[in-house]
Amino acid sequence: MGWLDNMIGWISPRAACAREAWRQQLNILRGAGYDAAGHDRINAAWRVNNESADLTDRYARDTIRARARDLERNSDIANAILHAYKRNVIGRGFALQARTKDDALNNQIEELWQEWTRRRNCDVTGQQSFNQMLRMAVVRKKIDGGLLFKKCYTRGGLLPFKLQILEVDELSSSATQAHSPKNRVVGGVEYDETGAPVGYWIEQYAIDGWEITQPVYHKAKDIIFYYSKKRPSQLREISDFAPVLSRVRDVNEFITAVSIKERIASCLAVFIKKIVPTTGFGRNTQAAEANIEYAGKSITPGMIMELNAGDEAQILDPGNGASDAAQFVKAQERLIGAGQGISYEAVSRDLSGTTYSSARQGAIEDDLAYQEDIELLQENVMDEVYETFVISAVLAGLLNIPDFWENKRAYLRHDWVASPKRWIDPQKEANANKIAMQSGQKTFKQIAAEQGRDWKEQIDDMAEAIQYAQEKGVSAAAIGIASGKEEQEDELFTDDDE
Repeated sequence: MGWLDNMIGWISPRAACAREAWRQQLNILRGAGYDAAGHDRINAAWRVNNESADLTDRYARDTIRARARDLERNSDIANAILHAYKRNVIGRGFALQARTKDDALNNQIEELWQEWTRRRNCDVTGQQSFNQMLRMAVVRKKIDGGLLFKKCYTRGGLLPFKLQILEVDELSSSATQAHSPKNRVVGGVEYDETGAPVGYWIEQYAIDGWEITQPVYHKAKDIIFYYSKKRPSQLREISDFAPVLSRVRDVNEFITAVSIKERIASCLAVFIKKIVPTTGFGRNTQAAEANIEYAGKSITPGMIMELNAGDEAQILDPGNGASDAAQFVKAQERLIGAGQGISYEAVSRDLSGTTYSSARQGAIEDDLAYQEDIELLQENVMDEVYETFVISAVLAGLLNIPDFWENKRAYLRHDWVASPKRWIDPQKEANANKIAMQSGQKTFKQIAAEQGRDWKEQIDDMAEAIQYAQEKGVSAAAIGIASGKEEQEDELFTDDDE
C-alpha cells in the first residue's frame, strides 16, 4: 500500500480495504502483465486448472480412446494419418545388423533373427510377423495411446521366447492391492516409491471379450509398455489423436453433410399446384372427375403431358451449395496434419501445388516427425526384444558364446537399418550423394545406411558382380561399376589425350 492508501486507511479503514480489494481484482483481470492470463470478457470462458498429468488424463482417457477408435473405423482423414505413419515409421521393416567383433557370429545372429521374426516363431498366436506387430503398435499408439508387449517363455517354435500383444484396455482398473506396502497401483500399473513401474495387473478376458476374471500380476521385466510420456507426472498413455480429435470429426461430419446436400442438389423435383378442388362442393364428398392422374408419373426427356384445367407446374432446383467445401477441407487438413507434426501433402496426398524444392523440404520436416516415433519404437521395444532374443538363443544353445555372460554388453551391440525410401528426383539425389562423398561430408557407409543397405553387403555385391562380369568377359564399366584399375586407366588415358 502507498502513502495515499495509508492515509485513507487512517481515516476510513473500510474504504482502504475496499480499495485494496478492487486493486487486487484489477490485477487479476489484467493477468499480472500477461494477456493470456487475463479474465476479461475475451477470456471469461477460458477456465483451466493446474493438476498432475495422470489426474488430467484419468477421466478423459477412455472417452478419447473410444472416440479415436470410432474415427479409425469411419474417417478417411484419420486413416490417411495412420497410413502415413505406418509407411514412414515402419515401411518395409528394419534390418538387423549385429555389431559383435566376430563377423561369423554376426551373420549367425542375423540369420537366426530373420528366422525368428516370422509369425510362427515370434507371435504366441502365430498370426503376425514382427514387422506386422510393429505396424500395429504404431497404429495403436496413435489411436489408443499405447500397447503392451508381453514376453512369453513357451515351448515350440524356434526359441522358447515369443511375444503376445495386449491392448491398454486390459490393464485392470479394479486392482488396488499392491505387492509391497510401499508400492501403489494406479490404472492397473504398480509403481514403487520412486514412480518406477514394477508390475502390471492384466485383466483376463474370455476369447469372445465378454467374460472377465480376476486380474493377473506380471513383473515389469516381462512387459514392454509402448507409449509416449509427455509430462513427468504422466503414468499411463493418452491417444496421440487427442489434440485433433474434434477437428477430424468436424471435417468428417462436414463432408457427410456436403455429400447429402450435393445429392439433394442433383435432384430436379416438379410439384403440381392444383387450382380446381379435388373433392366435390358442399356435403358431396364424392371426388371430382379428373382428366389426368399424376400419381406415379415421372419426367422423361422430350415428354409432353397435359395438366388438369387450372393446374400449374412448379420446379424445385436446390442448386449447388458446396462451392467452398474444397477450400474448407483443405484448410482443415493442413491444421490436422500440423497437429500431428506432418505436412498437408502427407495427409491429403495432394501434390498438385508442390515443386521439387517444396516437396523435398516437406519430406525432410516430415522425416523429423517420424524419427521421434522411430526412436521411441527402437529404444523402448525393439532393443529390449532383441536383447531377450539373444539371451534366449544362448540359453537354448542356438548361439555358442562361451564368454557371453562376462561380455554380454559387447555381444548385444546392434544397429537397425530402416527400409530405403523412394527418391523424389533420383538424378538430383544421386548427384548430391556423389558430391557429398567427394567433399567428405558423407561416407559410403552413411549413404548405404540412408538407403537401407548394409555397406559391407553392398560392397560384397559389387565385388561379386565385377568378378562374374570378368569371368564372362564383360568389363565392369559395362554393368555400371568401375573398378579401381579401370579408373586408373581412364585417368592415364585422359592425361595422354590432353
